Amino acid sequence: MNIAQGRLDYGPPVAVIDIGSNSVRLVAYEGLTRSPTPIFNEKVLAGLGREVQTTGLLAADAVEKALVALRRFRALCDRLAVAQLWVIATAACRDAKNGKAFVAEAEAICRTKVDVLSGKREAELSALGVVSGFHRPDGIVGDLGGGSLELTEVHGQRIKAGLTLPLGGLALQDVSSKSVKKAEKIVRAALADARLLEGGKGRTFYAIGGTWRALARLHMWQTGYPLHVMHGYVMPAREAFEFSGLVHRVDPEMLSRIEVVTDARRPLLAYAALVLENLVRIARPKDIVISALGVREGLLYSMLDAEEREKDPLIAAASELNVLRSRSPAHGEELIAWTDRFIASSGLDESAEERRLRHVACLLADIGWRAHPDYRGEQSLNIIANAAFVAVDHPGRTFISLAVFFRHVGLVDEELSPRLRELVSTRVLDRARVLGAALRVAYLVSASTTGVLPKTPMVVERGRLLLRFDNGFKELAGERVFVRLRQLARLIGREPVMEAA
Repeated sequence: MNIAQGRLDYGPPVAVIDIGSNSVRLVAYEGLTRSPTPIFNEKVLAGLGREVQTTGLLAADAVEKALVALRRFRALCDRLAVAQLWVIATAACRDAKNGKAFVAEAEAICRTKVDVLSGKREAELSALGVVSGFHRPDGIVGDLGGGSLELTEVHGQRIKAGLTLPLGGLALQDVSSKSVKKAEKIVRAALADARLLEGGKGRTFYAIGGTWRALARLHMWQTGYPLHVMHGYVMPAREAFEFSGLVHRVDPEMLSRIEVVTDARRPLLAYAALVLENLVRIARPKDIVISALGVREGLLYSMLDAEEREKDPLIAAASELNVLRSRSPAHGEELIAWTDRFIASSGLDESAEERRLRHVACLLADIGWRAHPDYRGEQSLNIIANAAFVAVDHPGRTFISLAVFFRHVGLVDEELSPRLRELVSTRVLDRARVLGAALRVAYLVSASTTGVLPKTPMVVERGRLLLRFDNGFKELAGERVFVRLRQLARLIGREPVMEAA
C-alpha cells in the first residue's frame, strides 16, 4: 500500500471500537504511538443503556442500531487495512441480562473478542487516558458515560483504585422516570459514600465524557471564549458549580447558544450538570478541566512499552508535525540547541515548563512555510492554537502559537485577536516576542538549512547580544540579519554585535 506524503509510516493503522451505553464509536489511529493521531472517527448514538436500569435489558431497537453500526465499522476497518482492532464494551453490556447475547453477536460481526470492562477496569483506563493526555496530572478523574460514572484519583503516573456508580445520563434518566428532582436525590445518595472524593479538595477534577464536553462547549460559547479547543478547557470550580446549577434547573432550549449542543445530547445535559454540581459540592476541587481522552486512549496507552510511555506526548506530536510540514525537520532540532544556548546566557529566568514549550515552538516554527508570505503567521497560529495536541494547557498552546506568529510577522500584534491575548499573562506574551525575535534571526541566518546554526551561535556576553559566525560562515552576515538582531537586543536590553570568529 502506498503511504500518503501527509502520513507517517508507523505501519498499518490500529483501531478501537467502544460500545458504550449511549454511543458506539470507531476510532482508527495512524499507529500505536505516544501521541496517536486519529485517521478516522465516527460514532452512532445507539442508546444501548436507555432502559437497562428499569427493564434489565438492552432495548431491541438500540441493539439493532448498534449492530448495524458495528457492521459498518468492521467494513471500514477492512478498507483501512487495520492491523489490530480492540473492541471494548462498558456499563450497558455488563449490566443487562441480554448483554452476553448482544456481545456474542458483536464478536461475530467484529471478528474479534469484545472485552466487557468491569467498573474497576473502566475507571483504570479512564485514568490512564488522563495520564496519557496531561502533563503531570494531579486530582480526581471522572468519566461520565451513558450508564455509569467512574471515579479515580491520579497523581502523575500513579493511579489509585477507582469506583463505578450507576450515575450515567441515560441511567439517571431511566431510573428517575425523566424527573430531574428524583435524579438529584439519587445522585446525592450515591455520592454521599464516595470517600474517594475527599482527596479532591483544592486539586483538579478531570471531566471525561461526551455530555460533559457538551456542557463545557455550551459554557465556552456563552462566555465568548476565544479558543474552541475542548481538551484542557478550564472552568473554575465555583463557575462550574453555578453554571451546572443553572443548566439542570431550566429548560435547555432556553439557554443561550444551545444550538452548539446536538439535539441528541440536549436531553442528557441536565443529568450531566446535576452530577457535576454535586461532585464540585462534595470534592471542592480548584477547577474542572475537560479531557478529550478517556477509556480508548487509556487502552492504547496501556499497550505501550515503558520507554514509549515515558515520552512527552506534546514533544512527540510536535516532532511528527515538524517531519510532515517543515522544510528541514533537522533544522527544528538544531533550533532547540541554539535557543537553549541563547536563553542560558541571557539571564532570563525560565521554568522547566517554559523550556518545554520553547522546544515545541522550535519544532513547529516552520510548519507554515508553504503558505503565502502574508498569511504564514496567521496560518501557523491557527494550526497550532487549534491542533489536536495533548499535554498542554490553553495558555501554553497560545504561547507556542504567538511565538511562531511573531517569527513570521515581526514583533507587531495589531492583527491578533485581543481575546486570544487575554489567555496569556504579560510575562508569557513578552517571552513569546523574545522567542519569536530569536527565531527571526535564526531563519534569516540559516535559510532553514541544517549545519548553520551550530556554527553561528547567539549568546549574551558582557552585556552584549553577540551573534558569532565561525570560520567559513562569515559570508552569511548581512545588514538584514543585523536589523533582526537589533530588534531582539532591544527586547532584552542588550547591545547587538555581530562578529566573525
